[in-house]
Amino acid sequence: MVIDIITLFPEIALAPLSESIIKRARENDIARVQPHQLRDWATGKHRKTDEYLCGGGQGMLLKPEPLFAAIEELRRPESKVILLTPQGTVLKQALVRELADSNQHLILICGHYEGVDHRVITELIDLELSIGDYVLTNGALAAAILCDAIIRLLPGALGDERSSEDESFSDPQLLEAPAYTKPNEFRGLKVPDVLLSGHHAKITAWKKEQALQRTRENRPDLLP
Repeated sequence: MVIDIITLFPEIALAPLSESIIKRARENDIARVQPHQLRDWATGKHRKTDEYLCGGGQGMLLKPEPLFAAIEELRRPESKVILLTPQGTVLKQALVRELADSNQHLILICGHYEGVDHRVITELIDLELSIGDYVLTNGALAAAILCDAIIRLLPGALGDERSSEDESFSDPQLLEAPAYTKPNEFRGLKVPDVLLSGHHAKITAWKKEQALQRTRENRPDLLP
């Protein structure tokens, strides 16, 4: 998969993707992530990328000219252009998997200031996407999170392909069950006996029950 990120802060977008599992996936050419400096498509002496809002209002808005130029240069027939914005559809694991399975070329547009000129959205954006109901200083952080979520699902990215099948949101209505490791007892706190029993059917039933309980406690909104 190829992911191009258009941002005023390429270093911020790339930094979280340069460690651990995602770093290895990039080194193994499972995914190619290329941040681009939006100013490279700006014109004029100062390569200005922002301007005051028409009609008044607080803050600045990303201008259409450099964004149109950047997207039009990078876009291919198979490209999907995504704008990271708090006004977008909230990202869910099902959509992450859909994007990972699509094998499309992704172009991520990182919002900044008060966002982007709406003509960019109406003419060039395929999907407006939010990573949650809160506001960040810029979309480069959101782009890095989206890249991480997608790349870890690509074939070969994880050491064990089953790792992404048994975790929170694999079932959209359940969180993952509690997990334990050695030592079997720590400060008087014991690993549940069922997990040490070797009885796979009982372990599976226990995990399902615990996942449901944990979901009730932490995310009751997920339950039907």
